[in-house]
Amino acid sequence: MSGPRDTYERRLAERRAELAAADRRDAAIAHLRLVVFVAGTALAIAAARGVVDWGWVWLPAAGFLALVVVHGRLLAGRACVEAGCRHYERGLARVDGRFAGTGVTRTDFADAAHPYAADLDLFGRGSLFELLCTARTRAGEATLAAWLLAPAGAEEVRARQAAVAELRPRVDLREDLEVLAGGVRAAVDPERLAAWGAAPADLPGRGARLAALLLSAFALAALLAWAFLDAPLAPFLAAVGAELAVTHAWRDRVGRVTSTIDRAAAELAVLARVVERFQREPAESPRLAELRSRLAPASAAARIRQLARLVQWLDARRNQLFAPIALVLMWPVHFALAIEAWRQRWGRAVGGWLAAVGELEALAALAAYAYEHPRDPFPEVVEAGPLLDGEGLAHPLIDVRRAVPNDVRLGGRLRVLMVSGSNMSGKSTLLRTVGTNVVLALAGAPVRARALRLSPLAVGATLRVQDSLETGVSRFYAEITRLRQLVDLASGPTPLLFLLDEILGGTNSADRTVGAESVIRGLVEKGAIGLVTTHDLALADAIASLGDAAANVHFEDRLEAGRLHFDYRLRPGVVTRSNALELMRAVGLDVGAGAPQGG
Repeated sequence: MSGPRDTYERRLAERRAELAAADRRDAAIAHLRLVVFVAGTALAIAAARGVVDWGWVWLPAAGFLALVVVHGRLLAGRACVEAGCRHYERGLARVDGRFAGTGVTRTDFADAAHPYAADLDLFGRGSLFELLCTARTRAGEATLAAWLLAPAGAEEVRARQAAVAELRPRVDLREDLEVLAGGVRAAVDPERLAAWGAAPADLPGRGARLAALLLSAFALAALLAWAFLDAPLAPFLAAVGAELAVTHAWRDRVGRVTSTIDRAAAELAVLARVVERFQREPAESPRLAELRSRLAPASAAARIRQLARLVQWLDARRNQLFAPIALVLMWPVHFALAIEAWRQRWGRAVGGWLAAVGELEALAALAAYAYEHPRDPFPEVVEAGPLLDGEGLAHPLIDVRRAVPNDVRLGGRLRVLMVSGSNMSGKSTLLRTVGTNVVLALAGAPVRARALRLSPLAVGATLRVQDSLETGVSRFYAEITRLRQLVDLASGPTPLLFLLDEILGGTNSADRTVGAESVIRGLVEKGAIGLVTTHDLALADAIASLGDAAANVHFEDRLEAGRLHFDYRLRPGVVTRSNALELMRAVGLDVGAGAPQGG
């Protein structure tokens, strides 16, 4: 069984060969069109001079039109093959760790007040979201983001795991979704569209629709009668006046009906194709079967495609050449009424369809990640906790060839690991490694570890708290505000996993020791577990008051030939040296030859 790299490289080579063949056919048809055009021109000149009959001119004309149709289909097929190439190129970039800047970053999901989103690099360039997200709809992106931002319970995680495991080998499905999207990432706002679907009626019903159709039909008939039957123009002008009055009277209501989905035809078409493709996919796991059943009633794909066509026809009014005709036909009014009729019949189902599509796309994204990382196991999620038992944990955003795995075990009597070590030794990376794997695990994805067993956990971190000139907040104040947030989280129904980096580093050593020991003790008493990093060895000693609930671990470094070396291996106990002075000297700062070397 070939791995993801072999599969992607083979399929990419196949698509590139297909693309080259399509380019050759494209060139051949272009040359043939030129030949047929020249032949037709020559025959037309000959016919004009009486050399041949005009009937001969129709032969190259028909051939030219046929070639235009064939060429259009060829270009559409070529676009699909090109989309397949891009799909596998991005897949290889993810496999190789070169994905930064190639995917979806969605920094708008990164709320500064969230207890761990910024700390664990969930969004932005090179983020976990960019690595995971292959969704083609905004509903899929929003669902995946929600899963990363809010860890799920054990039963929900197990349901997602089963669905992800079923979708993992379906490489064809993921390519089809990319190709069907046609390069368009749907931008339909799922919440806004769902609210629009469920809103009460805002336009008159069938009677008004019939009256508007009759008025437009009369105006068109009056125009044709004037143009071809020498009838008076007055009836047409009267009809147009009546149409303008109706359009003006309904202007605001028509605008409210169309504002949510105006100019959304392409995105709705993508949504319809995604739904249709998922409906064709077998579903054995309970979650996938349930999601398919939510899309089956009334054929969601067909109904969404119908709405997309109505929006596309509505957009025709923007064409400058068609605008005068649209005015005569009351085009916006008729299609607003048609869209309103669609909404009254199917609108309340829109929210459910979008939610189902969003969940299916999020599951497909996690399945792609699982397929591209075949060595990463699904974690075991247990009900009883708090528990975090990780063997060989590594960071999923660090190249597997460079990442150094470490074991981290918390739960039972042991609740806190105090991590000491010198600068750049790996303390903060360890916190991110633990937090990111917990987020992956409780979203339903595999984890970067040899094994992971955990209970449902809330997550909170202080890795990226910063000061703010705009709001006049110091880093210390920002940190204690976040700590207050974590204390509140620890009081919730789900045990908290806290990840505290250089706790209370903005104050003096004495206050830091007292304050940090109090905060950690309070979190432990509320049932939380976590890791704390520090440079302050006094704080490392202070956790002795917690007894068996706390333990010291550390990272080491060594100085060889004037260069610092790190092995990033977690060891028991407290670190015995610091590398701060060595680092200062390494960058050219004169800290004095007689300065102490560590301690």
